[in-house]
Amino acid sequence: MSEETDWSGIAARYGTPTYVYDGDWLAANLEALRAVLHPSLEVFFSLKSNPNRGVYDVLHAAGARAEVSSLAELRLVLEAGTDPSDIVFLGPGKSEQEITACVEAGIYAIVCESFAELELIDRTAGGHGVRQRVLLRVNPAFSIAGSRLTMGGKPRQFGIDEAEILAAGPALAAFRHADVAGVQVYLGTRILDTEVVVKNTAYILEIAERIAGATGIRLDAVDIGGGLGVAYFEGESDLDPTALAKDLNPLLERFAEAHPDTRLIMESGRYLTALGGTYLMRVRYTKQSMGENFAVADGGTHHHMAAVGIGSFVKRNFPIGLLSRPDDPAGGAPHGEAGPWNIAGPLCTPNDTIAKAVSLPALRPGDLIGVLRSGAYGPSASPVYFLSHGYPAEVVLRGGRSYLVRARDSVEDVLGKQATHPDLRRPGSLD
Repeated sequence: MSEETDWSGIAARYGTPTYVYDGDWLAANLEALRAVLHPSLEVFFSLKSNPNRGVYDVLHAAGARAEVSSLAELRLVLEAGTDPSDIVFLGPGKSEQEITACVEAGIYAIVCESFAELELIDRTAGGHGVRQRVLLRVNPAFSIAGSRLTMGGKPRQFGIDEAEILAAGPALAAFRHADVAGVQVYLGTRILDTEVVVKNTAYILEIAERIAGATGIRLDAVDIGGGLGVAYFEGESDLDPTALAKDLNPLLERFAEAHPDTRLIMESGRYLTALGGTYLMRVRYTKQSMGENFAVADGGTHHHMAAVGIGSFVKRNFPIGLLSRPDDPAGGAPHGEAGPWNIAGPLCTPNDTIAKAVSLPALRPGDLIGVLRSGAYGPSASPVYFLSHGYPAEVVLRGGRSYLVRARDSVEDVLGKQATHPDLRRPGSLD
């Protein structure tokens, strides 16, 4: 975010809590990544990380393709004008409706995660009189250490075990309407070590060639997954894309020369959006309890579940800062020395703690505080309806202007889909 961001103006116009995304940074970050990576590697934005249409519009305009995992995400990217040849659909539990929508839209590939799903894709495509390209998601025999969350190499709901794919042999190429023509492997996420990314990629490219040789399938595409991480916590450092490219690009160059007709796909979600987002909250109350300072804000973990520590047993704080205060919109006048503050939200649970013992200037009601690096896995990965609060507003900043890209849920929005029936108010059972 720019140091010139008018946080007070954003809060006055859109209210709080609000997610604010820097569209200029999002576009520049993607363009910088594409500029250093080998030109054969296409970047597909993983909408699961941030499925907001405004965010996708910015990234799509900057050259991102689309990786989707639900019917809603598929419709979003199609309505945004994405060429179907630049869409892949993955997920371990696709519905028949989702597979049908993929076939009807003519997307580039469905990433298949079980043999039963492969048969369903074959039947569905046959019913439409077409052949649908399929990439097999491989659960490899082992994974390389270095991911914050491993996605393969162990018993998983994701993908088909490498040994089972190899054992299937030529049968994989024999489906009439499911055109098995590539592989996808996703080994882990939040990777901050470039060496791990390179080793993962080398392993995946080797698996792809081995599977193609054993089964006779084409390699129209190899999806190397992704998992590029960002640093959230003390002691972590952001991944250096230039350093990554130094070792990754020669590997990709060799594969591209050997397989000139194969698309190389990298999925990226968190890396593309996390640093471009801020969760903006306003302090409602401050208090002390047993010698500790508490600020109770209007936002909480129902909008930002990742801020509880991303699966950690020990609470670790996202970067958080004082952005603006009523008598100093620039947020630069610390009223009192900095000290440890616990930042809590409005929920009726002690787990609703955005930060513990974070060093901040003495806070007061009305102050605007922000959880930084919050552009990925925010409200869509949080229990937004806990206490019936609903979704926060979402805003994109672009070219010096602000755009509301998701309206805040009103009480009517939250309650509107609920239904009541007179019989439910009767005492006793009904005959």
